[in-house]
Amino acid sequence: QMEDPIQLKEEGNKYFQANDYEKAVQSYTQAIKLNKDKALQAVLYRNRAACFLKKEEYAKAASDASRAIDINASDIKALYRRSQALEKLGKLDQAFKDAQKCATIEPRNKNFQETLRRLGANIQEKVNASQTSIQFSTDSRVQKMFEILLDENSEKEKREKAANNLIVLGREEAGAERIFQNNGVSLLLQLIETKDAELILAAVRTLSGMCTGHKARATAILHYLGIKNICMWMSVDNEEISLSVCNLLQTITDCLLGQGKEEHHGKEEAVVLDTKKDLRMITVHLLDMLVSNKVSGQGRDRALNLLNKNIPRKDLKDQDNSRTIFVIDNGLKKILKVVGQIPELPDCLPLTENTQLTASVLLNKLYDDLRCDPERDNYRVICEEYIKSKIDPQDMDKTLHAVQMVSGVLQGPFDLGNKLLGMKGIMEMMVSLCGSEREIDQLVAVEALIHASTKLSRATFIISNGVTLLKDIYKKTKNEKIKIRALVGLCKLGSAGGTDYGLRQFAEGSTEKLAKQCRKWLCNTSIDARTRKWAVEGMAYLTFDADVKDDFVEDQPALQAMFELAKTSDKTILYSVASALVNCTNSYDTKELVPELVQLAKFSKQHVPEEHPKDKKDFVVKRVKRLLKAGVVSALVCMVKADSAILTDQSKELIARVFLALCEDPKDRGTIVAQGGGKALIPLAVEGTEVGKIKASHALAKIAAISNPDIAFPGERVYEVVRPLVSLLDTERDGLQNYEALLGLTNFSGRSDKLRLKIVKEKALPDIENYMFENHDQLRQAATECMCNLVVNKEVQERFVADGNDRLKLVVLLCGEDDEKVQVAAAGALAMLTAAQKKLCSKMTQVTTQWLEILQRLCLHDNMKVQHRGLVITFNLITADKELAKKLVETELLEILTYIGKQKDDPKKQHILNVARDCLTKCMDYGLIKPLSQA
Repeated sequence: QMEDPIQLKEEGNKYFQANDYEKAVQSYTQAIKLNKDKALQAVLYRNRAACFLKKEEYAKAASDASRAIDINASDIKALYRRSQALEKLGKLDQAFKDAQKCATIEPRNKNFQETLRRLGANIQEKVNASQTSIQFSTDSRVQKMFEILLDENSEKEKREKAANNLIVLGREEAGAERIFQNNGVSLLLQLIETKDAELILAAVRTLSGMCTGHKARATAILHYLGIKNICMWMSVDNEEISLSVCNLLQTITDCLLGQGKEEHHGKEEAVVLDTKKDLRMITVHLLDMLVSNKVSGQGRDRALNLLNKNIPRKDLKDQDNSRTIFVIDNGLKKILKVVGQIPELPDCLPLTENTQLTASVLLNKLYDDLRCDPERDNYRVICEEYIKSKIDPQDMDKTLHAVQMVSGVLQGPFDLGNKLLGMKGIMEMMVSLCGSEREIDQLVAVEALIHASTKLSRATFIISNGVTLLKDIYKKTKNEKIKIRALVGLCKLGSAGGTDYGLRQFAEGSTEKLAKQCRKWLCNTSIDARTRKWAVEGMAYLTFDADVKDDFVEDQPALQAMFELAKTSDKTILYSVASALVNCTNSYDTKELVPELVQLAKFSKQHVPEEHPKDKKDFVVKRVKRLLKAGVVSALVCMVKADSAILTDQSKELIARVFLALCEDPKDRGTIVAQGGGKALIPLAVEGTEVGKIKASHALAKIAAISNPDIAFPGERVYEVVRPLVSLLDTERDGLQNYEALLGLTNFSGRSDKLRLKIVKEKALPDIENYMFENHDQLRQAATECMCNLVVNKEVQERFVADGNDRLKLVVLLCGEDDEKVQVAAAGALAMLTAAQKKLCSKMTQVTTQWLEILQRLCLHDNMKVQHRGLVITFNLITADKELAKKLVETELLEILTYIGKQKDDPKKQHILNVARDCLTKCMDYGLIKPLSQA
């Protein structure tokens, strides 16, 4: 047997030329085992690969060629042989890449060029065959699904499965295109025409998927189905179908508006689609739906919601409000007709409980979307002319519609509604209708008066002209709907009158009695929700009375009823519920009485308001506990999720006030977090009135101060809380807000470096530093503890290292404070800084002449936490620089270290003894001191 790899290679070459590939493989294999030269090893693997190609063992050939390439990446023979092997194995893409490399190395080699052409053609053929196969497979699947769905004799289970598969396929781009290309829209239309609810839903949902993100296909589907048909399907009295069709139309509208992810397919990129005509056509049909008797209440709501979402501008910086102008010119009267409907009259359009309020919201959004006074004047003139056209002294029902329209506008653009009240005879007509013998007249008029009395000037007119009528109605009517409205009217006028005394005078009885009646109405589920909402509004006024609010929170059924009503999409209910809860929790602002002024007022025999016994802290705390037990947090969370048009900034502020009151007791904060209160507070702290944002931020600070951030604000949500907390670090905020914000930031900064970085990016560092030198002990302590956690961050450390600042000096001086808690935090910060940045060790000795005295006091401190931190700082200084260590050894600090280091081991303070001994050991290593035995 030969043992020379080169001879074995030559032997293998002879066998290969003689076509004895088996013996050639044996020779090359033996050579590979004996060889240690890399270059020769590549040749051996390459040659053995050629043998395996001849033997048609392509996997082995590819493997040996790869080994040769691993040694020499530009081995052209190995690359070509691997390409040949991979082609035979069917891995055309990989074979093409190797052939491409060969052609790059030898571009004139015709063999390589021919291989590339052949492989390219084969790859394209394979792709085409694959696509054809997939398309054929998808087409047959689609056809099979439609056959099952359109066959009335198909099993129910098979039809359901086919329907679900079709929906899924429609959401995939390839599937949607195959359905579209294979007459799928026509077949889906057949499914809708079956009038089978399940099939209609499947078809509509499939169409929605097909339209998503594809403008051309969405336009084609809109034209094929017809907007008239789509609106007709949306008009049906089936909530699920109506909602699905509404989603389909919204998807089509999004595509036409260019919203969402737009994808181009093939030649579509070159096609310019004019969508304005289609959008206008959709708008016209939606407006027509508003006044059609054939449209269900749900369908009307869908049309209003689509108009609300798509007509007003999303961004007021956008100058184009042409869609709003078009709706005002062509549909404002139709919207007014909806708000002017009276459900109790026989000619009323089909409505839901939310229809008219949604129409009022649309009126408000359109009015807010106008850019100038001429546009607003045009809006007002259209309203005035339409309302005037409805006033007819000979037709009381027609006149009632006019009053109802004014009432509806007052619930939308209030300033406009107030102008409409100034129209000649409107207010007088409302008051006179209160005196009508017809109950429907009283109902509409009282409701209109309630909305009108929001403005003090209007309330004064009503107080002068309508109070007696309201009292008579409340006493005499047996109609609960009218009675409750009359009560709320009296409550509202009493509030406008300015005193609880005025309210009692109007109501001619105790507020407790009236509140009891309101609670009964709240709990009476046989009364329609629209009427019960007035009971909520009544409670919002009556809970100003301490006795009333105390009784109310005791009445669990009434509370639960109110919480349920709060889940409805009604702006008035949300505001009323929030108002009632603010009253019950005493979270409204109160003027602090100056004792001297009180005495002066008593001396001059002026009335001095006294705090009701049930408004004292103990009673407030009890009411808060009862509300928490009743599930108030879940109700508030639900309210926060309401649409922005319904949840006004004023309502947000009230909800924030309630949350802050609920967070007062630390024991309750876990419950609030568990029920979603932490998450709900974040948007309240970001949007709304300035007062509301501060209250919400303060509530977040209370939660953040004591809660585990990972549980209270899971995931990325915790980073959203930082900004509200930082906003409380302001001199205009009170000390408690500053303090609890600092506690929250301290808690956050101890969790992760990402959170620390977020706090720094929110520019909180200068404010925290300012509070470190606040006169208030607790603020100083909280700020120093926060800084102690922040110095772990490298960016914060670099700010300490940077020249031209006194940050390090301030921390060193704080270590010399008498307050132990401040010392613990400051010494901790200094220990971490000197451990992380050696530059700060020498800098520390230069910032103040007191540094050594402060350090010695830390090392001798009675508080073991302070002492340990002082010794760690000393160790950091010693290890940082030998010269610095020498300076320390020459001071009394050596005696202190020796005294501590010689003490007997003690488990309680072993960590202190160990650090002191480490300091001494390091000094010995430097040769600055000698061991005791050598001394």
